[in-house]
Amino acid sequence: MKEAAAFAPCHITGFFQILDQPTNFLYAGSRGAGVSLRRGVKTIVKVRKAEKNSLQVKINGFASSSAEVSKHVADAFLSRFKQMENFEIIVEHHVDVPTGAGFGTSGAAALSLALGLNDVFGLGMSRIEAAQMAHVAEIECKTGLGTVIAEAFGGVEVRVKPGAPGIGEIKNVPASKDYVMACLTFGPLSTKKFLKDEEIRKRVNEFGGKLVDKLIEEPNVTNFMNFSRQFAEHVGLITEKTRRILHATDNANFVCSMPMFGESVFTLIRQESLEELLRILRKYSPDGRIIVSEIDFEGARLLK
Repeated sequence: MKEAAAFAPCHITGFFQILDQPTNFLYAGSRGAGVSLRRGVKTIVKVRKAEKNSLQVKINGFASSSAEVSKHVADAFLSRFKQMENFEIIVEHHVDVPTGAGFGTSGAAALSLALGLNDVFGLGMSRIEAAQMAHVAEIECKTGLGTVIAEAFGGVEVRVKPGAPGIGEIKNVPASKDYVMACLTFGPLSTKKFLKDEEIRKRVNEFGGKLVDKLIEEPNVTNFMNFSRQFAEHVGLITEKTRRILHATDNANFVCSMPMFGESVFTLIRQESLEELLRILRKYSPDGRIIVSEIDFEGARLLK
């Protein structure tokens, strides 16, 4: 049995503008800003010859019937590459954060799977071409818009122009390596549901694009966090639970916001201030989970 392994960072989006009108999904996506995390999705792809094609997807050791985007990626590869016919394919995703909670796990799973399939079958695509297939799959499944291009390159980014890696354009937001992401998460909010909600789409687009333009003019972590919070307030998705935490962190002069989309509170903070923030978050953590991660500056990659 042959195997390949790849890693894609998870990602938090602070604010964005929906640009999903192009019928060619390579050109659809979003403008926005976010941060890639050292916590992410490691994917192992195992293949062996068989009488007919079969696909099994496991998430953290358990067979999954809900890995829609991963199945979409595999199907796209199978329909494009005849040399993948008559293989048993086993996909093992090891996910380091909660799924569906605003960490871009579906994009990271799709991206690491695309890199793994390209490698294990020796398909000869570039890293960018493989990432484009992951981007299209995520848009078709309505689980994200700009996550894949962000996770492909890492760091703190502004997505200047929508589209897949190689087509969209991102600009780096300078961030020193002593910054970490700290988050208290209570669980998911449905990305698919929000991307279909016309009222939310309107609020997102009337404000998200302006904030992207402002961050392009002055790209720094402080502005990223301030604009993320302004966006969360404008879009109106802050729940009572997250509002209580934001009130406490505001009083301690920490600028926090909500990941798009998760019932969570996050910030980028220097290591020296982390413990003070964690003391606040721990007071609210019995029914949530605290996650701390360094920033991933490398982007998605094959693992040896």
